[in-house]
Amino acid sequence: MTASLIDTLKTLCLLPGVSSWEDAVRDYIRTQAEPYAERIRQDAMGNLIVHKKGAVSAPGKLMLCAHMDEVGLIVKSVSEDGSLHFGCVGGIDRRILLGKRVVVGDRQIPGVIGRKAVHLMEDGERKSVPKLSSLYIDIGARSREEALQQVQLGDQGVFVSDAVEFGNHMLKAKAIDDRIGCAVLVQLLQEDLPLDVTFVFTAQEETGCRGAFAAAFSETPEIAVVFEGTTSADTPAVPESRQVCWPGKGPVISWMDNGTIYDRALFQCLRDLAAKNDIPWQMKNAVAGGTDARSIQRTKAGVRVAGISAAVRYLHAPNSVCSLDDAEHILQLARLFLQAMAAG
Repeated sequence: MTASLIDTLKTLCLLPGVSSWEDAVRDYIRTQAEPYAERIRQDAMGNLIVHKKGAVSAPGKLMLCAHMDEVGLIVKSVSEDGSLHFGCVGGIDRRILLGKRVVVGDRQIPGVIGRKAVHLMEDGERKSVPKLSSLYIDIGARSREEALQQVQLGDQGVFVSDAVEFGNHMLKAKAIDDRIGCAVLVQLLQEDLPLDVTFVFTAQEETGCRGAFAAAFSETPEIAVVFEGTTSADTPAVPESRQVCWPGKGPVISWMDNGTIYDRALFQCLRDLAAKNDIPWQMKNAVAGGTDARSIQRTKAGVRVAGISAAVRYLHAPNSVCSLDDAEHILQLARLFLQAMAAG
């Protein structure tokens, strides 16, 4: 029996997968995909590419994508007192880092992000966004030598979080961006499909959509749909006109972002499918963010791209929030889209 969409999402969110360290996520997805796949390969960038046969072979190659990686930290140096100095991997708001729990390296060494005590700060330090150079990871080591017995330069740092359902069908977890897309694709993989599909679980999206370019170049799809998590900004004190989208109001169907203008016919197809089948859907209220679509669209002779996203609060933070109803509706819309593609 296959795991439910929500169980798969929770499992994926708990796995470590900072950009270029996607191994644990990739290994889990491979175990879920292998019984259902025609063939699977891992390319040089670390993408996991899964081919699955459907009821018909469509004339144009269809590729569905979701990225495996999450934002995180990387150890850059170790002080004589044993504290670890780090950089960010992907876009992280430095203001959310203080006091957060992390694990470092393959050995998952526990640590906490620290900074100079507030009563020792100058007025300017208290009022400004902290510089990365003022932060460090405390792993309980008392010297540089002791710290280097546990970690190495270049080790990744992963936020520690849990996956908890709360409120009105909401989920709190790290890495919802984009384990929610991965969970939807895993679920589709385990079902009978109406046409042949290439599933691509991409690497290094958070650091420039690098894996997607390599995968699209080798697979040469004609149509690609990117499944993502996108910033909602629907928080208190933010005027509605500046909020981007809303968890619980359905899949976000993309028309434009900072990297892509999406294919108009595919955009209209997704809108029509949602409307005709009573699936709630929404558009972004602003041109914001970017996805793997920007790399895929520009590959070789060009690729027609569409985007389906979940609205996520507190994106790129140790604790993000999404609607589990949205996850189910994204899966429903994806099924309808595959049926429409099979029908021509």
